[in-house]
Amino acid sequence: MGQVSGPCSGTRPAAVLIAGPTASGKSALALDLARRFGGTVINADSMQVYRDLAIITARPTPAEEALAPHRLYGCVDAAENFSVGRWLERAGAALAEVREAGRLPVLVGGTGLYFRALTSGMAPIPPVPDAVREAVRREAADLAPQVLHARLAARDPETAGRLRPSDPQRILRALEVLEATGLPLAEWQRAAPSPALLAPGAIAGVFLSVDRAALRLTIDRRFEAMMTAGALEEVARLASRRLDPALPAMRAHGVPGLIAHLEGHASLDEAIARGQRDTRAYAKRQETWFRNQMPDFQWLSPAEAGTRLAARLQT
Repeated sequence: MGQVSGPCSGTRPAAVLIAGPTASGKSALALDLARRFGGTVINADSMQVYRDLAIITARPTPAEEALAPHRLYGCVDAAENFSVGRWLERAGAALAEVREAGRLPVLVGGTGLYFRALTSGMAPIPPVPDAVREAVRREAADLAPQVLHARLAARDPETAGRLRPSDPQRILRALEVLEATGLPLAEWQRAAPSPALLAPGAIAGVFLSVDRAALRLTIDRRFEAMMTAGALEEVARLASRRLDPALPAMRAHGVPGLIAHLEGHASLDEAIARGQRDTRAYAKRQETWFRNQMPDFQWLSPAEAGTRLAARLQT
């Protein structure tokens, strides 16, 4: 497993990284550790950054945020196409602030690319000018994702081969890089990465492993609880903004189905079932991604992760 210091090691880590599938109890564990060990919770979930989506993304509540400092939650407008690079820049600033205050950084979320960028650095891809991004998205507005994928495959087959044809957000990102730089995204990604913000040997990284049947039940029940808490009204406010449907916030799990219901294309029960189904599928993809891409993270049950991390932080 390389030089990573896991939760069983004897030295106190410079940061704790808690990943896991959606609804696995990550936020509760992060808050518990932050309260007990003088930590600040830093968001590493790509949907919880959006201020428009507090309920549907299960963002920490104001009461929970009052129990320990939280950073990078609800800090981005839904109209922004927030990227890994922009998150990494803000995460670096948050880490510096937390260290300056003498607190423990506790990074928590389910977005694998965030964790990989944090611990391995990022390829030096130049920023895409707004004019280029808008032009690419205007041209793609009426095209099916499969058509966009075919266009990408013709110009950057390597990147296209790594993307699902049903993932327009990442396909558009690759097309934007092509237009802005004239080089395939795959070529940029082969370049030497920037230095990592966190040295692998200085962290304690865990992935919360939960029984799949139990997790599916938890996901379904949590979505129902979101509906009771006002998720439909939250999505209605977002829909009223008439934003580009390809934006990340517009594709958050539960949002497309509820918008379809609001527009009269699906019943509420169908919208809820779609949100639950999409979230369950996402949880499965998260497990696969982390197993393949972040092998140094230790896979532990939530209870075991809490016990081992607490023991390490007490050293």
